[in-house]
Amino acid sequence: MSPPSQGGVPPFLGRFWREPWGFFPANQATYNLLNLTVASIQKTDLRRALDERIRYYNELGIYDFYQRERQPSEASAAVDDPAALSTPQPEQREEMSPRKSAVVATISEENIFEVLTPKPEQQTADPVIALKLIREDLGDCKRCKLHQQGRKQIVFGVGNPRAELMFVGEGPGADEDQQGEPFVGRAGQLLNNMIKAMGIRREDVYIANVVKCRPPGNRTPERDECDTCSPFLMRQIAVIKPKVVVALGAVAAKSLLAINASMAELRGRFYDFMPPGARSSDPNWQGARLAVTYHPAFLLRDPRQKGEAWKDLQMVMKYLGLKPLKPPA
Repeated sequence: MSPPSQGGVPPFLGRFWREPWGFFPANQATYNLLNLTVASIQKTDLRRALDERIRYYNELGIYDFYQRERQPSEASAAVDDPAALSTPQPEQREEMSPRKSAVVATISEENIFEVLTPKPEQQTADPVIALKLIREDLGDCKRCKLHQQGRKQIVFGVGNPRAELMFVGEGPGADEDQQGEPFVGRAGQLLNNMIKAMGIRREDVYIANVVKCRPPGNRTPERDECDTCSPFLMRQIAVIKPKVVVALGAVAAKSLLAINASMAELRGRFYDFMPPGARSSDPNWQGARLAVTYHPAFLLRDPRQKGEAWKDLQMVMKYLGLKPLKPPA
């Protein structure tokens, strides 16, 4: 692949390069860094810079790197306007249709970012061992400011490591922080009732959160906190390989789908979901279906929405072939 001319960007990058925390304009320096494979780096300073960059991502729990596919609209625009490649463009956020998968990652076929350090859980096919390795890799996490804001312990996740159904919330509350297990307070009791009404037990599913430390005062997790912690959640999902993931609430849905939309727009349909960068060793697992419903804490505040949440769960039950017992109280 030849380098871009006059400060442009290579076609596969489009206009922007996706960092874990947002979109940044792709420039000549970005292209040079991405287009150099480990084998082709001859200069010591460049090799050191790349090693330090990837080591930084590894410390955040990010091991796989991939490139965003160029959209057809971008390709046609480039043909019609060649100057668009060399003229800096204003930063834009990519809006994705809620009817389409937002998170199926495309692994680079050109080895532009070869993984230097494989994920530890990739060395085993046993999900029990794999989850333990992820937890060990997480360690006494101090990757974001939540570790300084009064957390008692990390709340990793709980349940069946081979579950067909996985629930994902936004973050631990006071009870969860005290006990070290997600969804054990009042919202957890309601979630237990919802699971039981689906004809299964809490022990049959896996439950986790986007962030694993309690935000102070049970506030909503902030964007940088979600971006820092979510790679570990993605690795959990890749290990468990559920058939369905249910996002509980807007924070979980937006973090998993990368869609900035209302709950009304997000609910009522399935999304094809593959954790970004996941490299599953199981050829039979082609990703999960993802559904969105209300967070149990919201349902406690507004019980009138329980009927709507039950509709979402019925959609999941139909897909999994579950026979309901009764709507949750």
